[in-house]
Parts: sequence; structure tokens; C-alpha cells
Amino acid sequence: MSTEQKKPAESLVQGLLAERRELKVQLERVRMELAEAREGSSGPDPRLKELEVELERLRHQLAAARADANVLREQRDELRAGIEKALEQIGDRSADS
Repeated sequence: MSTEQKKPAESLVQGLLAERRELKVQLERVRMELAEAREGSSGPDPRLKELEVELERLRHQLAAARADANVLREQRDELRAGIEKALEQIGDRSADS
């Protein structure tokens, strides 16, 4: 299988993995801000609810990115298997001729 056939699916997966890494970084930043807000205040921080909402949004976004990456991996694997099967069939026909 040529590298040109692999590039589109792999670039999509790589893009989603990069997005996933970025979301993890954002999630960790929000967690740190949330911890600081909880520790540094004598009373409830007005940003606490906002940070919790942002944390939940990022969790959902990360879960969606993971699901997308898994779907793309499955599609890539199915396409790769189909291409390999087609190449085998072409090889078999060439051998029969």
C-alpha cells in the first residue's frame, strides 16, 4: 500500500490526537485554576461555578474527540483491509492470466 493512500486517514487521526492533547492541557489548566480558587479563598470564589462548567464542557469535548479518533481509526483499518484485499484479488487475477 502506498504512503499516499495512508496520508488522509492518518492526518485526520493525527489532527484529532493533537486536538485531544490540547484539550487535556486546557483541562489540566482549568483543574489547577479550580484548585487555586478553592484553596485561596475564604468564601466561595465567584468564578468557581464558571470553572466547573468549563471543566465539564472540556470533559465532554475530550470524550467526543476520543470517540471521533476511535471511529477514524476503525474506518482507516477497514479501508486498509479493503485495499489489501483488492490488491490480493488483483494479484490473483494476474497470476491466473
